Amino acid sequence: MKKGLFGISMITITCLYGLLAGVVILAVLLLGGDVLYAIIGSIIVIIIQFLISPWLTDLSMKWFYKAKMNAEIPEYLRVFIDEECKKHNVKFPKIGLIDDGAPNAFTYGRTKKDARIILTRGIFELLKEEEVKAVVGHEMGHIVHRDMLFMTAAQIVPLVLYAVYEALTRNNDGDSDSNKAAIVGYIAYILYIICQYIILWLSRTREYYADEFSANEIKSPNALAEALVKVGFGLSTQSSSNKKHDVNKNNALGIFDSKTSKSLTISAMDEKGVSKDKIKNAMKWEMWNPWAKWFEFNSTHPLISKRLQALSKLSTKYNQEPYIVFDLKKEESYVDDFLLEIFIAFLPALFLIATLVCLFININTEDGNFMYTGIGLLLTTIFGYIKFNRAHKKGYKETTVSDLLGEVKVSHITSVPCTLKGTIIGRGNPGCIFNEDFVIKDKTGIIFLDYNQPLNIINKIFALFKSKEYFDKEVEVEGWYRRSPVPYVEIYKYTVDGKVKKIWTYSLSKFMYFILFAISIFLILCRF
Repeated sequence: MKKGLFGISMITITCLYGLLAGVVILAVLLLGGDVLYAIIGSIIVIIIQFLISPWLTDLSMKWFYKAKMNAEIPEYLRVFIDEECKKHNVKFPKIGLIDDGAPNAFTYGRTKKDARIILTRGIFELLKEEEVKAVVGHEMGHIVHRDMLFMTAAQIVPLVLYAVYEALTRNNDGDSDSNKAAIVGYIAYILYIICQYIILWLSRTREYYADEFSANEIKSPNALAEALVKVGFGLSTQSSSNKKHDVNKNNALGIFDSKTSKSLTISAMDEKGVSKDKIKNAMKWEMWNPWAKWFEFNSTHPLISKRLQALSKLSTKYNQEPYIVFDLKKEESYVDDFLLEIFIAFLPALFLIATLVCLFININTEDGNFMYTGIGLLLTTIFGYIKFNRAHKKGYKETTVSDLLGEVKVSHITSVPCTLKGTIIGRGNPGCIFNEDFVIKDKTGIIFLDYNQPLNIINKIFALFKSKEYFDKEVEVEGWYRRSPVPYVEIYKYTVDGKVKKIWTYSLSKFMYFILFAISIFLILCRF
């Protein structure tokens, strides 16, 4: 492990356990030794989970993702992994293969001796050999740096803090000891939130080091950068029809946050690789939209744009041109849109809280006057509907994946209505039999499709028994493009085999707003 990474990890973990020790000491001093037994018990449970988690994850991969463990891989990749293992004293990891066209790669385990690397078929179909090695090199970096062990050690702290919070605030009888316990519990909860963000920062830091490890091992930062662009931004001409490896024959922790690896490929190649103009176009949202920074703050992985810039700085070390120099000029500020979206997002919640307070007062005083409750509900409904309409704009226009990725004024609050035509190539969560979402590939790329019926049980039934019927079929999708930060299209309706299928969530939501409006008017008029 690099000295810098080891130092950062040890300082961070020492601080985390220092916070935990402070809470434990405070709890013991105020409440006696009984609370210490509860804390020790929760730590033991967490350690047991850590010890058995690789086998539980193996079962999950086999049962729910249909992964083939100990799968054969192309000879060039087997040789690369073998060389890395010998060089860094790592046991050759178990390799799992998920038969899904959406590209993904991740690793799990406990130590350098029992790691697993999971790859999807899409990784081999979309990437060149050097880029496949770069992605696997990133995963090997996690193994060599003992990221699994360090991150597990760090994650123990917030889990124990939350257990302390629950234990000390569950029963508050109002006496002196109960009040002391509640105070310590709330302190533990505040520290739990702080520790969560410290761990997210540590995870993002370790991703940069895994990128650097991969770049140094294959001596090509640009190969990993190209892979990041193809899988993360989705810029590639490769597809299952023009490039296919049979990973079942001997021929020649994840690369992304699972919440953000949904935009996949854009046909933008020239003789020098992926078109730099297309890359810069896809980078605009992350570089300019304020929501990107907020989502990164809550993510285990850095923004792809930042990773590309970090890799570009390493290029000179290997006499390569910087992979990308983002030199586009921002024509306007997006802060005003950001602030407006925050206002739109939170105002319905504030009015809902006010409505519930009024309702509570009415019920407990037996006043019988629900006018203010009705006014609160009316305002909640009006501003909720404004938020709903901003996320479900009308005016669908036929577009492409590459054009959508270039949109800057888009978020989870603001949508771009669109129509896409393409082919379903796999599940949104590659290989997962319970995942009802899709990945669509058009002539310019691939993007995540959000299939969301009103009841979750309907989604799961569809995933288990119907979704696979749509794989490799031509489809036309009408819906709303949004980012959170995942680029995705929420499906409104889709046409396949000449039949139009509709998602009923939008219509039901509009109906519910109408009902709430009617109830609020009734409560107001009852006053008169």
